[in-house]
Amino acid sequence: MSKQQRGGKGNKPRDSKSEKSKPSFSFKDEILRLFNERPEEVFPFKQLLNLFNVKGPDQKSKFKGLLNQLIQSGQIKPAGEVAFMKGSSEATNALEGVVDFVNQRFAFIISAGLEKDIKIKTENLKGAIDGDAVKFIVYQGRLGGDIHEEGEVVEIVKRKRTTFVGRLEISERFAFLIPDGRKMHKDIFIGKDKLNGAKVGEKVVVKVLFWPDKSDKNPEGEVIEILGKAGEHNTEMHAIMAEYGLPTEFEKDILAESEKISEVITAEEIAKRRDFRKITTFTIDPEDAKDFDDALSILKLENGNWEIGIHIADVTHYVKPGMRIEQEGEQRATSVYLVDRTIPMLPERLSNFLCSLRPNEDKLTFSAVFELDDKANIKSEWFGRTIIHSDKRFSYESAQECIETGIGEFAEEVNVLNALAKKLQAKRFKNGAISFETIEVKFKLDEEGKPLGLFQKTRKDAHKLIEEFMLLANKKVAEFCFNYKSGKEHNVMIYRVHDEPDLDKIRNFSLFATKFGHKLSVDEDHIADRLNEFIEKIEGTPEQYLLQNLAIRTMAKAKYTTAAMGHFGLAFAHYSHFTSPIRRYPDMMAHRLLQRYLDNHPSPDRGPYELQCKHSSEMEKLAAEAERASIKYKQVEFMQMAGKKTFEGIISGVTEWGMYVDMNETRCEGMVRMSDLTSDFYELDEKNYRLIGKKTHKTFTLGDTVFVKVKATNLEKRTIDLTLVEDMSGL
Repeated sequence: MSKQQRGGKGNKPRDSKSEKSKPSFSFKDEILRLFNERPEEVFPFKQLLNLFNVKGPDQKSKFKGLLNQLIQSGQIKPAGEVAFMKGSSEATNALEGVVDFVNQRFAFIISAGLEKDIKIKTENLKGAIDGDAVKFIVYQGRLGGDIHEEGEVVEIVKRKRTTFVGRLEISERFAFLIPDGRKMHKDIFIGKDKLNGAKVGEKVVVKVLFWPDKSDKNPEGEVIEILGKAGEHNTEMHAIMAEYGLPTEFEKDILAESEKISEVITAEEIAKRRDFRKITTFTIDPEDAKDFDDALSILKLENGNWEIGIHIADVTHYVKPGMRIEQEGEQRATSVYLVDRTIPMLPERLSNFLCSLRPNEDKLTFSAVFELDDKANIKSEWFGRTIIHSDKRFSYESAQECIETGIGEFAEEVNVLNALAKKLQAKRFKNGAISFETIEVKFKLDEEGKPLGLFQKTRKDAHKLIEEFMLLANKKVAEFCFNYKSGKEHNVMIYRVHDEPDLDKIRNFSLFATKFGHKLSVDEDHIADRLNEFIEKIEGTPEQYLLQNLAIRTMAKAKYTTAAMGHFGLAFAHYSHFTSPIRRYPDMMAHRLLQRYLDNHPSPDRGPYELQCKHSSEMEKLAAEAERASIKYKQVEFMQMAGKKTFEGIISGVTEWGMYVDMNETRCEGMVRMSDLTSDFYELDEKNYRLIGKKTHKTFTLGDTVFVKVKATNLEKRTIDLTLVEDMSGL
């Protein structure tokens, strides 16, 4: 189920005291009370029917189902063929899984032991929330007249998180945190003595001190950090980082350690390295970049071939195992890029100064050097530590100008690199790489962080030039380490892997695409080729953005591992991340492993590296979610200024609550709620991705073009409410 189909909580905090005063009994509670009050007694089934006044086949069937749940949860047990008594409270047939909390009414549990996720009603979660590891049982439930599988949590094994971010509401007797996270559907009760100076309307971080085991109770917590006034730009950016458990600052001892690192490059160090300082070298990065990870050098050889050096900041020369900076980098695992700022993995003295390949300075690098002919065939390769001197710092825009005009400093070299990059790219696509092009939204912000404008970033040849040579270095480093065996087994290496897509998901997507008149052939042996053909066919169509995003969702997620599983999207048998050690810890690990093998040292134990790969993958996911949240926040803030303007958009999701519309001009997504579709009563046809009018039979289908206006925005929830403009005659 997609995020678009997930419900939210109410706008107002709930009164914890009034909730606690309400009795909450269920049939199941009454059965348990009986068995707990008379633990040694055996109850025949017929006696239980009489005690609870169960009559009729439907009631008996439900009653049997409840008894079965209690047996599986270990709370009661069979005593003979048709009798029961109090159990040992140890669940039989219990499975382990992770909660995916969808909305206030139910959740799903994802378990490796089951083929499909199990739906669990909120009252059966035992107080578990999104991300918690739990033990649960599965039983047969009823939905209408249909029997289906349901679940019940019997034990919370591990809480995913104990701190939450949100806005503080305070009354005369108590306070509540209204959490920012959409998957936290309970407000957190805070006693007046636990506010620690926080005031109403502020964004704060709260630590949960008490977790209830029933769904009608609220967690209780204490304010541990005050972020600032809700709605202020810096407050909200810090709140997003805190929401995802990501740090915003470095501790003082780490900063102090970074200041002690010497910037002097000694003659002894230079002597250990291959010297590229006299060879034409430059960087190409975003206009506002400060951390320059990579540089390219180019030299025409006497045989007519080209020596291309891909030079990467030698971070591990400065950051050594055992240092506090190393420990912090390992924990953070990645830099985080919010809409207006970078939260670096390493302190700025390293990321922006010592390691950054700034122009007109000698810099220490770790390099992959290739001899290429004019057709981009690799004639030789070399890996090792180097020293460079960048002659120029290009922005993507200035490099693109050289490509388009052929004029400017180093324009000839840039165009040679561009020609070689295009040939490398053509070979990748010929070998089965997928040519997805995602749309990136960028903002123009004022000094206070308020969005003045929004535009869609386009990737041109200058971007693709750098990408292609980074892909080449990452691929060849991975191949070198894989093949350079020091024993019977292949050497340990950090791989970036991307599994093949699930064929069933591809088939489902193919069926959906036919609704737009597009055909995607599902050929197990040529999936990449078919996808590329499909992407080419939909280019320029109104539904391109929707279909491409849905196609991406059918793909497996890329991750880090020590297993050489290959990269499906790039069509590489071996692929690593080597080219961004300033902002990615896996690249630092790759650097150390490569140097280990260049020094002919044996392969290390795989275990610690695999654990760090898993951690890095998890941190990468959190960083991406935080980035999306910051973009969404600015989109909502930007759309507050829309006034009565009409926007053309495409229906990007349909749910029982309404339909989501992605606006073409701004790439912002909002919802037209069912309650605002006043021309008819609409029902969800989930199978066909559409809403159908009960009287008029008018339909709104995923992918349809519609016109909308902004009705309301909610910065706290990062949501945009839209109204449909059905009469376009006046436009």
